[in-house]
Amino acid sequence: MAHFNPWHDVNYGPKAPQIVNAIIEIPKGSKGKYELDKDSGLLKLDRVLFSAVHYPAAYGFIPQTYCDDKDPLDVLVLCSVDVVPMCLIEAKVIGVMQMIDNNEEDDKIIAVAAHDVSMNHYNDISELPPHTLLEMRRFFEDYKALENKQVVVEKFMGREEAYKIVQDSLNLYDETYRHNNQHAQLSML
Repeated sequence: MAHFNPWHDVNYGPKAPQIVNAIIEIPKGSKGKYELDKDSGLLKLDRVLFSAVHYPAAYGFIPQTYCDDKDPLDVLVLCSVDVVPMCLIEAKVIGVMQMIDNNEEDDKIIAVAAHDVSMNHYNDISELPPHTLLEMRRFFEDYKALENKQVVVEKFMGREEAYKIVQDSLNLYDETYRHNNQHAQLSML
């Protein structure tokens, strides 16, 4: 019996890379690190954060994307309401936070909920209140410290760089999954 997997079976959206579908795994304010179980498609509790910190925005991934860390592309979505896990949000891409997590590049797309009038007027991360980016940087640099793991936020970049990263992850997904699936289907003929 085939099962539904949000990573593979939900589209990234017709307006990508500017506006993408985001699947939220972790609500803003959570101390729980939830993530998609790639095999079952269910949401699992990976761990409770060791540090006295909580997620500064709704956190999830863009479906049908793939990155060098073997995961879909991460996204932080700023929204004025609490968003429940596994919620699908149309998210307007406004920037990217580039970081190194355990010596691996790990980009986080920064977006705003496209249908949230208190957020969707932001078009680039340079327009956000400075404290918002400081909070994100602080969270990601601190949240694994008590696990003796180092995270370094290298820089924030604007929407044009973010669009390129989103597009690259869409292309890598196509090369990795769609291309391989076509070979698998052809070999069955």
